Amino acid sequence: MPKPQRLRAAALTVVLLSSVLVACSGSAKNDGDLSAQKLDWKDCPAPSAAEGGGAAPSPLPNGGTWQCATMKAPLDWDKPKGDTIGIALIRARTSGSASKRIGSLVFNFGGPGGSGVTTLPSFGQDYAKLRTRYDLVSFDPRGVGRSAPVKCENDQQLDTYFQQDATPDDAAERTAFVNNTKEFNSACEKNSKKVLPHVRTTDAARDMDLMRQVLGDDKLYYFGISYGTELGGVYAHLFPRHVGRAVFDAVVDPTQNAEQSSLGQAGGFQLALDNFAEDCTSKAQPCPIGDTPQDVKNRIAKLLTDLDKKPIPGIFPRQLTQTAATNGIAQSLYSKDFWQYLTEGLQEAYDGDGKILMALSDSMNGRSENGEYSNITAANIAINCADDKARYDTAYVQHKLPEFRAVSPLFGDFLAWSMASCTDWAVAGAADHPDVSAAGSAPILVVGNTGDPATPYEGAKKMVDALGKGVGVELTYKGQGHGSYDSKNKCVQSAVNGYLLDGKVPAAGTVCS
Repeated sequence: MPKPQRLRAAALTVVLLSSVLVACSGSAKNDGDLSAQKLDWKDCPAPSAAEGGGAAPSPLPNGGTWQCATMKAPLDWDKPKGDTIGIALIRARTSGSASKRIGSLVFNFGGPGGSGVTTLPSFGQDYAKLRTRYDLVSFDPRGVGRSAPVKCENDQQLDTYFQQDATPDDAAERTAFVNNTKEFNSACEKNSKKVLPHVRTTDAARDMDLMRQVLGDDKLYYFGISYGTELGGVYAHLFPRHVGRAVFDAVVDPTQNAEQSSLGQAGGFQLALDNFAEDCTSKAQPCPIGDTPQDVKNRIAKLLTDLDKKPIPGIFPRQLTQTAATNGIAQSLYSKDFWQYLTEGLQEAYDGDGKILMALSDSMNGRSENGEYSNITAANIAINCADDKARYDTAYVQHKLPEFRAVSPLFGDFLAWSMASCTDWAVAGAADHPDVSAAGSAPILVVGNTGDPATPYEGAKKMVDALGKGVGVELTYKGQGHGSYDSKNKCVQSAVNGYLLDGKVPAAGTVCS
């Protein structure tokens, strides 16, 4: 749970953990029609540090390669003939015949702040069926990775930043928390002043419509996950007639402001923790971290209280603090596949070893094993603060703490204090919540997961209603983890594939389990 930002991470968290786990970022003058530009596709280089580092993507199963290119876009969409920035793109050409090709299927995996250029190859095989009729395409949204990345603090400063106490208990801790937030935000303004006003979701949506034109498609075919559903909804609002077939998975509630979103996430992560504890204690073999679900949660709560008083060794030379442990626990709840790591991490932490929980926390924060950070935290805060109008001070957070604690004894404080991240931000926020009304759009398949921690299930129905009559089509997956398609559930994948590949819209209210 990156601190002190509001969580909108997506499946990219899986990539960051498993990996531990192209574009010019400057600006140039725009001398012509950007929709007519030709992309220079080449084999992809290794990801940049801002994208998370690592090796260049592996060859495709059919012997082809992942290709990367840079698309020019206006820095300021209100001045389309002004300076440009580079938007980093990646693609895998369709594996099917040209006669069956529909177009390009554009992915956004969430965050905001996640690099699509590094995430898509990590999940490429999961979308092999979709590749039979589409070129698979993703990108680093503006402010992210290689696309004019927001830069704030350096790696050493970020190590210190993430060691801070993110749930201050007294005046001295609150002062330190406020000062750390101000220092981080000041570094963002100092190092990224030119780009900060231009990283709103509306800007990224306009980039996607330019991308659609440059890729040669009459319509945008789109697969958005987590924050990617918000981006897709904003796109549909701005360009309803340009929407082709679109899928929203792990759906952000577009009706909520920043406070409501944080409170909803507190409940979502608490539900996921409840499900984890129930699962561990319901098996034939004894649960190694508690005898009953409540015992599991009580022991976790005691661990966090103890860590607040005295951290334990983590990954040398850093210590596992209460904040890092909470972050690591949250990261492990994004996927049921991670529950085993949470169990092992808790066992070791109870014995005084914080390495596993710290590795999980590092994954959430975009820290690689060599100590380099991607820019996911900087981009996440910059995009959220540019989007969200609300600004909350410490007095308001303190006033709201009882409400957050009632929703989640474990995550309530953490997510309440995360609301203060934009208080001293250099750029005013755009709105209380995004407008996703999209009258005239083609149907959009909206998939909600009943056990989703980061984007609670109720958001799917809210998205359907907000898109407008005849646009949103809701599908429910009774499962665990963040998102549905990558759960490998055959019912979900059949419905999504049927729509994207053949245009078959499933019946509204379809339930998969």
